Amino acid sequence: MSAKIAYADVEVGTELPARTFPVDRERLVRYAGASGDFNPIHWNERFAKEVGLPDVIAHGMFTMAEAIRVVTDWTGDPAAVVEYGVRFTRPVVVPDDDKGAEIEVHGKVAAKLDDEQRTVRVDLTVSSAGQKVLGMSRAVVRLA
Repeated sequence: MSAKIAYADVEVGTELPARTFPVDRERLVRYAGASGDFNPIHWNERFAKEVGLPDVIAHGMFTMAEAIRVVTDWTGDPAAVVEYGVRFTRPVVVPDDDKGAEIEVHGKVAAKLDDEQRTVRVDLTVSSAGQKVLGMSRAVVRLA
């Protein structure tokens, strides 16, 4: 695979298609099994509240993974992501109801970094329940 977006066709300020990702308790349990992270704050409401959390929270790495999907879907190639980093600012609280929570992700090309390497920096805005949950969410992406 290779990126489907051409470097020459992208300008600073280009917006990526925004996405909203649902998060429910079942997804958290499945992620726990896949990642091996069975910390009870991610599935046990009683335990989460005992340690001072408002409810069960999504894994930070799960939140990070959902957010980068906006970039990989845009490029058409997960291998186009050269670097990716975030700061965890708030947890995604996942209530035990029929709705769960949502992670909203918006992305924008913030800089064209290297014409020769065809790399750009994409800044992501990631929120849940109206609160920013990831800060300094940035990816360096190699385009076609």
